[in-house]
Amino acid sequence: MLARVETFTLDGLDARPVTVEVDIRPGLPAFTIVGLGDLAVREARERVRSALGNQGFELPQRRITVNLAPASLPKGGPGFDLAIAVALLAASGQAPGVDLDGVAIVGELSLGGAVRAGRGALVVAEGARTVGIGRLVLPEDQVAEARLVSAISIRGVGTLRDALTALARTDAEPHPAPTLERDRPVTPPDGLDLADVRGQQLARRALEVAAAGSHSLLLVGPPGSGKTMLARRLPGLLPAMRTSEALEVTRIHSVCGLHDGGGLITARPFRAPHHGTSAAGLVGGGSAPRPGEITLAHRGVLFLDELPEFRRDALEALRQPLEDARVRLVRQGRTRVFPARTLLLAAANPCPCGYAGSARCRCSDADLDRYRRKLSGPLLDRVDLHVHCPRPTPEEIAGPPSGSTAEARERVTAAREFRAERHRAGGLRPLDADLDGPAADVLNRCYVRGVLSARGRARVLRLARTIADLERHETIGAAQLAEALHLRQQLEASDGAVAA
Repeated sequence: MLARVETFTLDGLDARPVTVEVDIRPGLPAFTIVGLGDLAVREARERVRSALGNQGFELPQRRITVNLAPASLPKGGPGFDLAIAVALLAASGQAPGVDLDGVAIVGELSLGGAVRAGRGALVVAEGARTVGIGRLVLPEDQVAEARLVSAISIRGVGTLRDALTALARTDAEPHPAPTLERDRPVTPPDGLDLADVRGQQLARRALEVAAAGSHSLLLVGPPGSGKTMLARRLPGLLPAMRTSEALEVTRIHSVCGLHDGGGLITARPFRAPHHGTSAAGLVGGGSAPRPGEITLAHRGVLFLDELPEFRRDALEALRQPLEDARVRLVRQGRTRVFPARTLLLAAANPCPCGYAGSARCRCSDADLDRYRRKLSGPLLDRVDLHVHCPRPTPEEIAGPPSGSTAEARERVTAAREFRAERHRAGGLRPLDADLDGPAADVLNRCYVRGVLSARGRARVLRLARTIADLERHETIGAAQLAEALHLRQQLEASDGAVAA
């Protein structure tokens, strides 16, 4: 007998439909799985065999062939177990009353027949809705995540027998999935407070500018000056995500197995990979391409601590994604595009020992040159703000807080709203049109003297426009441009600092 059931495989950040076909024929006992599956798929034979026996079913002593169609699509992971087991029981007549029409089944089986959660429940539910499948059976631990997708009936199951019971029921879902308002802000959990940081007024100002205009930022300072504390508080300065943005973040983390299935992710991502991370780890890759850290930080912050210690090839691989806000990978003749709208924040010591400019520094000129050469000019040119973080004074450490995260977030949100109002009123126009006369003269002199590259000129303009938005100015004046130049070029004047 032949039985068919629908399921899905993950392909990058998308779910591809797969039809599981089980054929049982007379012959010597055999259990074969075909259809370009990886090792985890081939091992499904043993998991399904044990799960059937421990749930009180029999494995037919005949020739069993399982085909995963389309055969040309690579398939991976243990998420086909439950679909294979259900189709096998239907083909062998051990699942009377089960309706397999218009239903998709995903889930991994334990040897005892329990259904285990896997990756990508949200993506699978979206894929089922896209191809017109009205019912989805999946592990009960992932119901909350799958229910973020409306117009589809979700059934959570804990065992193989539970799945057969759910498939035999024809009543509607008792609590239909709600329709989410895609432009409604979601409330994030409370995070770290900027009031914990003492001193570093320039760096705090740079954080606000970076958050208001989505500018990349490099902090350079001696160990213990507060660079990491500042970095970990940057996500709290960003406005709350919209529902559509939160769905993007949840989808990415679900596919990568970093979501517990508990529903919508409301906090902006903060990723801080180790400096030993490879290029594929940062931007994505592999024979079956997976998203990298820059994609996992989509709509949030990617923090690269000890920036010069990262591998040169890994840092250079970030150059194009920082420009395009996406990663484009070509593997085995197929192209995959991963989102990477990420705010980059990096931190570095001013020299190998970290104490450049003080009596404690023992680095030679050759050590400093070698340390600076670890960061290429093209990469640093793509970083908007270069800020020096000096060692806090005793008075600053003992002094009162300079402002909370909530206060800074209000200013950032107001600046973004002011920018949106400008765009609605006058539309998008070249930033040079916003410069007043004195500011335009200063910018042109900096460019003619070679202080700025063409890219650097454009980035200084964007910085100045963000500063003007924070101050609610329609035009970019000399004061805003001067601050933008100071924030971008500051490290060149820092004694012993990593040069930009």
